[in-house]
Amino acid sequence: MSKLRSDVSLETLNERGKEYLPGYLGIQVIDLQPNVLRSRMPIQKLHIAPNEFLHAASVVALADTSCGYATIAHLPDGAQSFTTIELKSNHLGTVTEGTVACVATAQHLGRTTQVWDAEVTDEASGRKLALFRCTQMILWPR
Repeated sequence: MSKLRSDVSLETLNERGKEYLPGYLGIQVIDLQPNVLRSRMPIQKLHIAPNEFLHAASVVALADTSCGYATIAHLPDGAQSFTTIELKSNHLGTVTEGTVACVATAQHLGRTTQVWDAEVTDEASGRKLALFRCTQMILWPR
């Protein structure tokens, strides 16, 4: 079982991204539990590609942000930060309106790496839109 950091909350995560890409895209962290983080992103025109489909980069940004924030919330005691060392996505469908939701789930929480899976869905229907896997390297003070 994992241990959540006591200094990380929904509020601190949402505030952290406010002036960065997650804030600009409207990503909202809505639930944080041991081994799981849930988020959502209301679709705006900026999330849509010129072909009028949901831009793959928007989906990746939601999933990667969710896995990254989950990593922050699960950093081992004494760890300084993390960096993404590998990510993969499979896109299964699209939407052009509404809200997309993401659930990030821990697969491995080690001292040197963490592996997170994320599933992105259409919030209204629950239809699966993308699957994502992210490997994070834990950074320690020098």
